[in-house]
Amino acid sequence: MVKQWFWYDWILLLFRLIFSVSLILTMVEFQGGLTLPLWGAISWEIIAFSVPWFCLLLNYKYYLVTEMILSGGISLYLSFLFPEAYLTFLMPAFMIAANSAKKSHRWSGPITILVIPILISMVSRQSTPWLVIVHTGLAYALGFAFHLLVVNHRQNEIIRDQNTVLEQYVSQIERVTILEERTRLSKDLHDTIGHSYTSIIMGMETLRLELVTDVGQDKLDSLLHLARKSIDEVRGYVHQMESPQDRLPLVESLQQLINEFQANSNVNVRFRSFGEESAIPRQVQMTFYRCLQESLTNAVRHGQATEIGVSLQFEQRQTRLEVQDNGLGAEHLQEGFGLRAMKERAFNLQGQISVYSEVGEGTVITCTLPRQVELSDEVIRLLLVDDQPFIRESLRTLLEGQGDLKVVGMAEDGQQAVDICEQVQPQVVLMDLDMPNRDGISATQLIKQQWPDIRVLILTTFQEKEKAIEVLRSGADGYLLKSMEPRELAETIRLVHHGGTIIAQDMSTKLFEDLETSQNGSEAQSVESKTLDAYGLTSRELEILKMVAQGLRYKTIASKLYLSDGTVRNYASSVYLKLEVRNREEAVQKAMEIGLL
Repeated sequence: MVKQWFWYDWILLLFRLIFSVSLILTMVEFQGGLTLPLWGAISWEIIAFSVPWFCLLLNYKYYLVTEMILSGGISLYLSFLFPEAYLTFLMPAFMIAANSAKKSHRWSGPITILVIPILISMVSRQSTPWLVIVHTGLAYALGFAFHLLVVNHRQNEIIRDQNTVLEQYVSQIERVTILEERTRLSKDLHDTIGHSYTSIIMGMETLRLELVTDVGQDKLDSLLHLARKSIDEVRGYVHQMESPQDRLPLVESLQQLINEFQANSNVNVRFRSFGEESAIPRQVQMTFYRCLQESLTNAVRHGQATEIGVSLQFEQRQTRLEVQDNGLGAEHLQEGFGLRAMKERAFNLQGQISVYSEVGEGTVITCTLPRQVELSDEVIRLLLVDDQPFIRESLRTLLEGQGDLKVVGMAEDGQQAVDICEQVQPQVVLMDLDMPNRDGISATQLIKQQWPDIRVLILTTFQEKEKAIEVLRSGADGYLLKSMEPRELAETIRLVHHGGTIIAQDMSTKLFEDLETSQNGSEAQSVESKTLDAYGLTSRELEILKMVAQGLRYKTIASKLYLSDGTVRNYASSVYLKLEVRNREEAVQKAMEIGLL
C-alpha cells in the first residue's frame, strides 16, 4: 500500500484537499438549506474525500467506482437542493479522468460525461442539461490532458533510467574488454618471455659446475645477474598491467562495484558480508565480480527492481554470493548470454549458479564456489615428467617455491616415470604427453593400473579435444595447459591431490559438448554405458549419484570414498548440470527414468 510519491501525486492531493475544504465551508454557510444535519453532510464529504483516495492506493478501478458513487452522490444531493450545485461535480470529473488507466476511459468517460450529468439535470430540474454536460466534459478533458502529461513524464523517466543502465553496461563492457586484454598480454609475457628467462637461468646454473676458471665463473655470474634482473623487470611489467581491481580484496571490490552502480542507477543496494574473509584466487574473485555485475544490471534492466540485497558468506568449504531483488520476476526465466556466461564461469571452477524467480516476488541469484585447499603442514610429493630439461628445471624451481610442494623425482620419458614411481612413490605426477620410449597416455594407464592412489595431472601444450578425451580415458585426474600461471598450477595440484578433477578452461566447453555424442563403437555396450555416454557422466559421478539416491549426505559420501566434502559437492553439482536438473530429488527421478538406477 505504500507507494513512491511524485510531484503529480501531490498536485492531485492538493486539488482534492482544497475542493473538499471549500465544499465543507460552503455547507456550513448554507446549512439552513440542507435537509440533512450539518454533521451528516460534513461526514458524507469526508467519506467522499478519504475512501476514494484510499482505494486509489490499492487499485485504480476501486477508485473510479467509489469516486463516482460517493462524489457523484453528494453532487446529486446538493443539486437537488441548489440547482447551481452541479458545479461541485467538476472537480471529481477532473480527478476521474486524471486517475484513469489502461482502457478504463472507455467506460469511465461515458458515465462521467453523460450518465451522471443527466441525472444531475433531472434532479435539479435544469432546463438546459447540455450545459451541465459541456461543463463536465471540459473538466474531464482537462483531467485527461493531465493524465497524458503524467504518462509522458513516466515514460521519459523510464527511458532515462534505461539509458543510465545502458551507459553503465557499456562502460562495464569496455572495462571488461580492457581487463581481458590486459590479462591476455600479461599471460603472454609471463608464458613466453618469463618462461624463457627461467629456462635460461636454469640452463646457466647447470653450466656452473663445468666452468673451472675464475674468469668463466665471473662471466656466468654476470649473465645470471642480468637474466634475473631482466625477469624481475618482466614481472614488474606484468604486475603493472594488472587492473587495480584485481589487487583489492573481494569484499572491498564488490563494495566498490555496488557504490558505482548506486550512483549511476539510483537503486538502493544493501550489502552484507558474513564470515572471515580469506585470500582467494584471482579467477574466483573475478567470477564473483562478474556475477554481481550481471545480476545488478539484469535486476534493473529486466526486473525493474528498486531494492536489491547482496550478501557474501565465507563458509568453511565454500564461498556464496546471493543477490536478491524486488523486481517483477518471471515464471519461466529465459537464460540470456550474460546468465549463460555466469554459469560457465562457475562451472569451470567446479561451482554452480542457481536462479529462483517468481512473478511479483523478484529474483534470487546464488553463486557458490568451493574454497581452494589451504596450505597445511602436509607436503605433497611430486614427480615431473617432461622430455625437455629446461621445462623440468623450470617447473621444479617454480613449484618448490611453494612450502607444501616437494619434487622427489624427474623423468624424461614415460618408461622412466614408471620406474621412478616404483622407487619413490610420489603422490602427484605432472606428465607431459609427447615423449620418446613411452608417451604420457600409456604411462598414465600403467601408473594407474599399478598404483591407483597416485594422482596423474597431464600438463601439455596440446589443445585437441580428441587428445584430451583420450587422456581422460587413460585415467588421468586432470588436463591442463602449460600456459597457466604458477600460482594457479600450485592450487590445482593441491586440489587434485585432495581428490578433485580439473580440466583446462579452454578445453572444458568443447569436451562437454562432444561427450554427449562420443561412442566407443562397441555393439555389445550395455544400456547403462550408453546412458553414461549420452549424458557425459563419469564412473565417479555415477557412483556418487547412486549414493545420493540412497539418501546419504555429502559428508557421509565423502567419508566412504575418502574424499573431501567440497569435492563430493562439486561432483554432485556436475551431475545435476549434466542431467539438467536443479536438486537431488530431480536427479534421482531422472536417473531412474533413463535407467541409471
